[in-house]
Amino acid sequence: MELSVQLQGLLSFLIYFGSAVFMTCLFAFVYALITPYREFELIRAGNKAAAYSMGGAMLGFAIPLASAIVHSVGFVDMLMWSIVAFVVQVLVFRASLLVLKGLVNGIREGVESNGLFLGMMSVVAGILNAASMSY
Repeated sequence: MELSVQLQGLLSFLIYFGSAVFMTCLFAFVYALITPYREFELIRAGNKAAAYSMGGAMLGFAIPLASAIVHSVGFVDMLMWSIVAFVVQVLVFRASLLVLKGLVNGIREGVESNGLFLGMMSVVAGILNAASMSY
């Protein structure tokens, strides 16, 4: 195999991996802005509920993002599917608020079951989202 082919593969890896890291950081930042509590402050203070919630949301985003990288027909296609993954996570958050009354206050107060519920809902949605991206 020619060195140029190997370098082209490395370049593609760096582009997709770098973009995925950027998109994940952007997701975490924007997701933290749209939720009515300050995840990172709560996590720094030792709030496990906030950590479960945010960790689950990030995993729920990363799983379909990985699927988008594998199944997309190109870079722009991958970016479009990452936006879909983000929207799904926002919808999961909104739906969880309807299902579990007091979710926001529970997470603020460190009720671990609330954070775990939201985190797992995010992961479940991420898995289903990723599976649905196989075209």
